[in-house]
Amino acid sequence: MQDLWRLSATDLAGLVKSKKVSATEAAKAALARLDAVNPKLNAVVDHKPAEVLAEAAGVDAKIARGEDPGVLAGVPVTVKVNIDQAGFATTNGLKIQKDVIAKDNSPVIDNMRKAGAVILGRTNCPAFSYRWFTTNLVHGDTRNPRDPGTTPGGSSGGAGSAVAAGIGHIAHGTDIAGSIRYPAYANGVHGLRPTVGRIAAFNAALPERTIAAQISAVSGPLARTIADLRISLAAMSGFDPRDPWWVPAPLEGPPRAKRAALCLNPDGLDPVPEVKAAVADAGKRLERAGWIVEEVANTPPLQEAADWQTKLWLGDSYEAQLAAAEREGDPGALACLNGNKTKVFPFDAAAFSKALVRRATLAREWLLFLEKYAVVVMPVSGELPFPDHLDRKDAASFARVWKAQLAQIAIPFMGLPGLTVTTGLVGRVPVGVQVVSGRFREDLCLAAGEAIEAGGTPSSPIDPAS
Repeated sequence: MQDLWRLSATDLAGLVKSKKVSATEAAKAALARLDAVNPKLNAVVDHKPAEVLAEAAGVDAKIARGEDPGVLAGVPVTVKVNIDQAGFATTNGLKIQKDVIAKDNSPVIDNMRKAGAVILGRTNCPAFSYRWFTTNLVHGDTRNPRDPGTTPGGSSGGAGSAVAAGIGHIAHGTDIAGSIRYPAYANGVHGLRPTVGRIAAFNAALPERTIAAQISAVSGPLARTIADLRISLAAMSGFDPRDPWWVPAPLEGPPRAKRAALCLNPDGLDPVPEVKAAVADAGKRLERAGWIVEEVANTPPLQEAADWQTKLWLGDSYEAQLAAAEREGDPGALACLNGNKTKVFPFDAAAFSKALVRRATLAREWLLFLEKYAVVVMPVSGELPFPDHLDRKDAASFARVWKAQLAQIAIPFMGLPGLTVTTGLVGRVPVGVQVVSGRFREDLCLAAGEAIEAGGTPSSPIDPAS
């Protein structure tokens, strides 16, 4: 069978389990696709074909022994270059970390392999994973396969670009302020930011994370179908004692009425007409699928949550972050830190305490709101995907980018799950919506996402545009 790389992860895993296709055949197809299109994209920045084929052979041997290969049997997946994979550098897009070679795997890698996945390669991110654009001084620029003049998103820009172009069937990403949801949006695929505590993560090769990252950063999947997000979430969410925040929560919660709140303009975001139209269209798709959809004028606070999230993320250890960025010399990282300095620095003990107190209050408001509605559907961004490197054009453009990302930045402050569902194209630039639900109710996000996805044209892998 040719063009195995075009298949969904769900379909490919079924073929591998039934022995109609071998994991080795799937791996060879994925490597060939990587070789064919990655030179135009620079989405994958490190991979070892011999190791990929050896992993695939291990899956085939397991099947030959009559053992269950797992939910991702033989599925080639990519992982972001900011998590540990034994024998590879955990660069996080940094020259200063190019020699930080992991001795052990992150729990994310181990859990995906336990589920039968084959790790195809490592995907690019901006320096320090700071931006909604993907370039750095160690790996270079990543391109959006739909339009090279449009950002591939960030910080999991390589992940989004890869999966949209058919390099792997699932991509791992991380999200502290939109870094899964925005690349999914920009590349026209789906991306799930799980609840904090859902997916175990730990990088032994790097220092312990700051508290902001511990309570708001997550790993999660990007994929071309909601069904693939569902199985990849199941694969990634296994127990690992190295993450003290991990919670043994069920993947399916109690039944809820199919009631969705639809918010076109949350907390003064003032989206462009194309974004509002996408949200309204998603509401109609949900109604056709049997959901009760109620348009609301607003959600619980987003702007305040986004402000606090930015302060926690960038303000905690700001001087150390700035010193590291200056050593690195990355223009995008320096623009991020310098552009936000007046908003986040100084961040003293009193401000830190207030941030955590407000986090409890705002999380409670959101959880109470989500008792009434199973999900909230709202914009991912106030704008269509940005022209590449817009945040470095001038001060006004930097401010414009951060304002547009309000609804992404806010959600991690409460530790909530959020799902980007791609819904179509405006010209050749993607558009989509964000679906938010209560803690550990990714199942509700995915159920709504499936209804929205079913109402449109499914995402499929594309050849890079020129």
